[in-house]
This record gives sequence, structure tokens and C-alpha cells, in this order.
Amino acid sequence: MFPNGFRLIDLSLPIEHEAISEPMPARIRYITHDGEGLEQMQQLFGVKKEDLVWSGGLGWALEEITAITHTGTHVDAPYHYHPTSEGRPARRIDELPLEWFLAPAVRLDVRHIGAGKRIRISDLEEALSRIGYRLHPGDVVLLMTGRDRFCHSPEYYRQPGLGREEVLWLLRQGVRVIGIDAYTLDQPFADMVADYKETGDGRHIWPAHFAGIEAEYCQIEKLANLDRIPVDHGFWISCFPVKIAGASGAWCRAVAIVPEKKEGGRST
Repeated sequence: MFPNGFRLIDLSLPIEHEAISEPMPARIRYITHDGEGLEQMQQLFGVKKEDLVWSGGLGWALEEITAITHTGTHVDAPYHYHPTSEGRPARRIDELPLEWFLAPAVRLDVRHIGAGKRIRISDLEEALSRIGYRLHPGDVVLLMTGRDRFCHSPEYYRQPGLGREEVLWLLRQGVRVIGIDAYTLDQPFADMVADYKETGDGRHIWPAHFAGIEAEYCQIEKLANLDRIPVDHGFWISCFPVKIAGASGAWCRAVAIVPEKKEGGRST
């Protein structure tokens, strides 16, 4: 139980060794207590194994990770999309307001939209109407596609996604962070390539991301467990990105902060 009548729901996927859900997967080298961890402590402190009395002759455990900053559940900074945003130098992950990442959130259920299809403005309006909610400046919008259940399968990459117009529609209403429980906010890479080859129009490539050139915003990609949130709105999200100097994105531990219901069904 979180203090003051709230509970926490983990919305994050882990960073895993050579995960199938990553086209550029992380690699993790595990340093164990009785192996390299022990050797490191022996070298650093100049002790013998038997001198480590408190641990019974064991050293520390460490992990060495080789990964891009867009691995696992992560936040995209405006700099990821382009060097400029709104005519100014695009902000990097360590330059963004903390207030963006601890904010009221609304979940929009778009699970009925087929794999690889585009989530239209009309779909967003319908989802909002269905839950009786109007967007407010500063809201974090979470798109529930249900693709997180396929995160260990190639099917993970078959999510529906936004286009440029849909992103800009959300941003005009004061939204600055959009999250999705899929690999990317755009339609699948393969579909964008197919549309480009068919039409020769490069505007089919990465339109949701490139919308950030016109209007500044962040994405949270590879969310999970959105279906575990018991309400569509009236909760908050914490999604602070790791502070990596000058980076285009960073890993985050996204968590929903949900009011517990009191007796009589009234929330705190």
C-alpha cells in the first residue's frame, strides 16, 4: 500500500539480455558473488577470500550493460526526432521539465484497432467520449493497444500507431507526453516501408516522431500492464527518465499511482 491511500502499478518492461522485443537488443554481463565479483574485491582491497568474514568469502554482484538508451521502457526526448523543435534547439532528456513526468494520466483503449492500422483522430475522440473525459493541459495520454502481451514474440511489432495529424491534435490540447504499450508510437516499421515503396512518398516514414519537429513532446515507449489500471482516468503516472547528459532518450520505471477506493466506492 502506497502512503495516503494510493497504490502503485508497475507499467514497465525490463531491460533484458538479447530480448526478442528489441531490434537492437541489450547485452548484459552478470558478475557474480563467487566469480568475478570476488576477484574484483580481492584486487581492490588486497584481501584473501577467507578474509571476507562477513560474506563467507563472497564478493559483490554487478552487471555490465551494453544497450542503447531506447531499450526497454523508455522516454524519447525531442532531440531524438530532430536537432530542432518549434524552431529552437531540441531539448535533450536531461533538459526537460520534471513536471512532465509526474502528472495526471488518462488511458485510452484502442485494442480494437487492428495490427498495423493507424489510430485516427476519430478513434481518439471516440475513446475519450467512451470514458467521459476531456483532455487537460499537462495530461499524459496512455494508448492501450494490448501489444505488451506479445513482448516475447515477433507479433510485438504489429501494433497500431499514430500519424502526424493525431500527435499534433493531442499536443494542441496541451498534452506533452504520449505513452504506448508497444515498441513504437508510429505504425510498424514494415508498414511504413511498404507505404513508402508503394507511393514513393517519404512522409510515410516516422510521421508520429517527426511531428515533434513542429511541436515539442515526449513519448514513453514499451509500456506494459495498462490493463491492470482499474480506472481510465483519475490516476497519476510517474515516469522520470534516467538523467543521461545530452541523450536523446533514457530508460524509465513507469508507475501508475492509483487512488484506493474507500468504503462506499468513493476514491481518495
